[in-house]
Amino acid sequence: MRQVSIVGIGQVPVQKVYSESLRWLGATAVRQAMAHAGVDQVDALFAGNMLSDELQNQKHLAALIADEAGLFGIEALQVRAATATGAAALRMAYLAVASGEAELAVAVGAEKMSEGAATPALAKALDTKQEVAAGATLISKNAELMQLYMEKHGMPEDGLVNFAINAHQNALTNPHALFHKPISAEDVLQSRFIVPPIRLLDCSPICDGAAAVVLAPSQAARAYTDTPVHILASSVATDRFRMADRSNPLALEAAALSAQKAFQRANITAEDVSLYEVHDAFSIMACLLLEAAGFAAPGYGWRLAADGEIVLQGKVPIATMGGLKARGHPIGATALYQTAEIVQQLTGQAGPNQVPNAQVGLLQSVGGAAATVLTHVFGV
Repeated sequence: MRQVSIVGIGQVPVQKVYSESLRWLGATAVRQAMAHAGVDQVDALFAGNMLSDELQNQKHLAALIADEAGLFGIEALQVRAATATGAAALRMAYLAVASGEAELAVAVGAEKMSEGAATPALAKALDTKQEVAAGATLISKNAELMQLYMEKHGMPEDGLVNFAINAHQNALTNPHALFHKPISAEDVLQSRFIVPPIRLLDCSPICDGAAAVVLAPSQAARAYTDTPVHILASSVATDRFRMADRSNPLALEAAALSAQKAFQRANITAEDVSLYEVHDAFSIMACLLLEAAGFAAPGYGWRLAADGEIVLQGKVPIATMGGLKARGHPIGATALYQTAEIVQQLTGQAGPNQVPNAQVGLLQSVGGAAATVLTHVFGV
């Protein structure tokens, strides 16, 4: 397998509602990434999208985006892993280049969540017969995790507020972010309950967006950019599908296993990570992922936020450009936004959001109620 590098990135600003079509969003991000890499053709395109067949009545999206972007005759396949879909598209593009099947591949994610009822569609990432039929949603499952965590570890009601506060603070200076408004602990605690104990400001928003990255063999990467970012590892693991079947739902075994595999392949430890783009769709998920990836012991992930260790200058900077919470979480595009942001960080192009001396970036993406977790490690 060849080493693979990112040589181009593209992002459209996340918006609450785009009037433009889903194909336009995806193709625009692809063209931006290819222009950044200085190429007018690629061998393969892998598109991440979760909801288009339900919200836009559109299947076969990869070929549609490729056509819209003027990429005729190439391999174009759609990839899905529920709410980790963008990371799955990145992994498929990585494997295509690493195996030699493609010299240049683009991973693109696009989602228009504004057109239709996103919440019930997202719930289909759970067990339809045994969970959804009983009224479960991704919000309710994360509320269960938060309630269990508070009971088991004695976390106070305001224990998670700094996750949202940090995300909104970092989004202020990200031109691609949906929200550009700071929030306070009082704002979080006074926001309405969605499913207790989860409140509105514990949740990422419904939104539209698209992002893309171009991948090339590392040995040829400098033909496209002076600042390639290498993919040091790509891994995926699964857990028992239903939370009720897990011996310890708070352990997030898929996240721990995929992180361990990725760290081993990249020959690093958690201490080597400069920044962590975490799947903060809900504040409790960010907390649990910090523990699963080895940054905190069980029951202490929330302390990293409470003690200010997740800020740009902290011990474990997370959501450095706003994260899912404040940049936005357009499902299929989310991990590609995070990848582009890691590239910006590792190449010193993150502007006011720059993490000092960033050398290694970690990305984790959660599918469903953490039944599938993908981990990617990036370096320079």
